[in-house]
Amino acid sequence: MGTLALCSHYSQLSWKRSVIVALLLFHLCCLQVWASCRILRCNSDFVAVTLDLGGSGGGGGGGSREGGNAGYCSALRSYAMCTRRMARACRGDLAYHSAVQGIEDLLIQHSCPRTGPTAQPRPLPQAPISGDACIYEKGYLQREGRTPDYLHCGVFGDPHVRTFRDEFQTCSVQGAWPLIDNEYLYVQATSAPMRGGAYATALTTITIIFKNWRQCIEQQIYQAELDNVPAAFVDGSVTSGERQGQHSLSVHSDLPGHQAEIRAAHIGTTLVVRQSGRSLGLSVRSPRAIAEAFTPEQDLQLCVYGCPPSQRLETLPSPSSSSSFSSSSSSSQPSAAAHAHCAALLPARDIYYQACLFDLLATGDLNSSTAALAALEDARGMISDPNKVHLLLVGKADRSSPCLPLILAVAVLSERLVTFWTGKCL
Repeated sequence: MGTLALCSHYSQLSWKRSVIVALLLFHLCCLQVWASCRILRCNSDFVAVTLDLGGSGGGGGGGSREGGNAGYCSALRSYAMCTRRMARACRGDLAYHSAVQGIEDLLIQHSCPRTGPTAQPRPLPQAPISGDACIYEKGYLQREGRTPDYLHCGVFGDPHVRTFRDEFQTCSVQGAWPLIDNEYLYVQATSAPMRGGAYATALTTITIIFKNWRQCIEQQIYQAELDNVPAAFVDGSVTSGERQGQHSLSVHSDLPGHQAEIRAAHIGTTLVVRQSGRSLGLSVRSPRAIAEAFTPEQDLQLCVYGCPPSQRLETLPSPSSSSSFSSSSSSSQPSAAAHAHCAALLPARDIYYQACLFDLLATGDLNSSTAALAALEDARGMISDPNKVHLLLVGKADRSSPCLPLILAVAVLSERLVTFWTGKCL
């Protein structure tokens, strides 16, 4: 009897320990997706900025636009941007939701536009920089003896995202979403439903904010909208951050109004904004160290993490019956005409070909297929290894969480342990 009781007790103990180990491994494996809510940091930054404004920020908001409250409005927009970064980590936090509602009320009260310059924290005293410190590639070569590793991100079409990690996703996101959010750069895209598409969305606005960086640049903003891709920053300039006869920031365009290339020498980054059909697109080439310079709360970046799982779509949607490219025999597969059109533009059956089919079926518009072609051309120009340009679609099973195989293995092992000890006790 004593042996049976001991075996029974040991079996239960082994099972409980196995469950605890499985949960612990799950926690450690997936810990990176959980970030603590740091809304107090947003609050303190806002208070610090408004204290610098003195009494000018609290005045009435009687004007129709910002008027004399420009500094206060900039502080509010910066506060709002900080809360957006915390959205995922602070979900369900009462203080966070109170702050978001308070910002909305203050923006209305002071007649502040929701887009425009943002307030920057007071810079710390810095020693003068010398030489080529504002040219990232030269500085990196001097330090490391080699050129930096570059990453590429492309956002285009309905929209599709090729992340810095070479993952490919199609998103159903609408509204404003951050594409990049790190110490040097903030890029936001706005997506809206397309006219005539049953479920199609398109990028309609892209906003790029270059943050203050040492003595190299002061904050500079570029913004493109559908049918208006300017060859200049929002202040009308085409260069910024002059030092020793060179500029840290510059805008170039081969097709003004439809395409612009922005070069940020101080962070070694190139961004191309273009309009293809009725959608904007963005291509980015950035050094790994720059792209990965962000804090845990900056976890909502489509170029880094891709779309949130709830916003991801299958690459090939079921086309609407009204689309001229839908197949009469099978409404769940693209027609031969859609295949032929995309194959003529994109012979390789890769993600760009699949994106072409998706956009063509979603809109029924031939011009929509040019977004994938333009994104491919940008990828060829930004990725040094030609073998890495074309990505093949990954099946559902391959996209599963890396935690799942580990948890399943632990569960199987736990079951075998229990079976083993139970068998010894019988």
